[in-house]
Amino acid sequence: MCGGAGSFAAFLERMNTSLELRDGRYHFGGLPVDDLVRMAGTPVYVYDSAIMERQVKRLKDAFADSPLRIMYACKALTNINVLRLLRSYGTGLDTVSIQEVELGLRAGFAPEEILFTPNMVAFDELKRAVELGVHVNIDSIAMLEHFGHAYGGKVPVCVRLNPHIMAGGNERISTGHIDSKFGISVHQLRHVERIVKGSGIRVNGLHMHTGSDILDAEVFLQGAEILFEVAEHFPHLEFLDLGSGFKVPYKPDDISTDIEELGTQLGARLKRFNAGRAKPVELWFEPGKFLVSESGVFLATVNLVKHTTATVFAGVDSGLNHLIRPMLYGSYHHIVNVSNPQGRPRIYTVVGYICETDTFGWDRKLEEVREGDVLAFLNAGAYGFAMASNYNSRPRPAEILVHQGRAHLIRRRETLEDQLTAQVEVTL
Repeated sequence: MCGGAGSFAAFLERMNTSLELRDGRYHFGGLPVDDLVRMAGTPVYVYDSAIMERQVKRLKDAFADSPLRIMYACKALTNINVLRLLRSYGTGLDTVSIQEVELGLRAGFAPEEILFTPNMVAFDELKRAVELGVHVNIDSIAMLEHFGHAYGGKVPVCVRLNPHIMAGGNERISTGHIDSKFGISVHQLRHVERIVKGSGIRVNGLHMHTGSDILDAEVFLQGAEILFEVAEHFPHLEFLDLGSGFKVPYKPDDISTDIEELGTQLGARLKRFNAGRAKPVELWFEPGKFLVSESGVFLATVNLVKHTTATVFAGVDSGLNHLIRPMLYGSYHHIVNVSNPQGRPRIYTVVGYICETDTFGWDRKLEEVREGDVLAFLNAGAYGFAMASNYNSRPRPAEILVHQGRAHLIRRRETLEDQLTAQVEVTL
């Protein structure tokens, strides 16, 4: 694939994955991939906790001179064991549904460690969040009025703004532009102030999130300037939340967000902003993909190698029901044949078993693929299992966590009985 074992090792290192070729066998998180497959079968998601810890530390180090709070965006990966692990690394939790809030509390997060940022939900969800004592983030004028009428100044609130910045790697994950459903337009600031004053609302935080897969640190700095300017209108601020969207590398030649440069520039700007304030405001980020994407690999077994007049297909025991990102976003996941590291490179189109076009990758150069080989899809820790479904009545896959040299099964493979649990059979 890359012209020899040495160059391929360098290739994997550039991908920031813990998948490595050692003594002729692939290992992940230091453990033989074959052993992981025997533990849970395929398809299976495997996560390496060391990568998650590394990413948390990297973000903390980049903002070491700033009052920083990391709120893990748990929609990326919600397994309760992962939540507990990230809490042990010192993160808080960013949630977007009341179910994620309750899951976070069950994982051991204190209410004050959780931010609830819903979108287009019923007011009952916000009432429940208030009852649970978590931070509430509001992103519409109508909901802000409703909240102010119900609670006045008794419950502090964060306000999510839409900065009208077009950013992100795909239109579906760009959330800060003028046509987005997210946030209150910065041009409605005067309206927000009227509601806050009229209802006595105490705004303790300002928030914006412009999108995902943002490469340029200038986008964050541009958004930060808007927040710094708006912040002067709210005297009770405790934090400014810039969301996240940090880009991670999916290809060997990918460029990722320069977190260290962002930490230097934004940290200096925050220091100037806090100068002279009686109580400095904290800087919050909500990384999801940045913390868990590179920690994960998805393993699937080749069911069939099919030659057509134009293409050689490698069909695996999975599909868009387990990893939908390539089909939904056109995203790239690097694929490695971990069963045949010495095989001759050939070109394959890797597809799934769903009764719909579910192509993981077109024209990929892989070591020769045979029936029964295991393929590894890299960067599968974020929005992989979290977006899995039972389409075609297929069961969702198992999950394994590799932690400190040991593999733990943290979710068993579903069965048909699991799918039938919530169904009510009636006599018609």
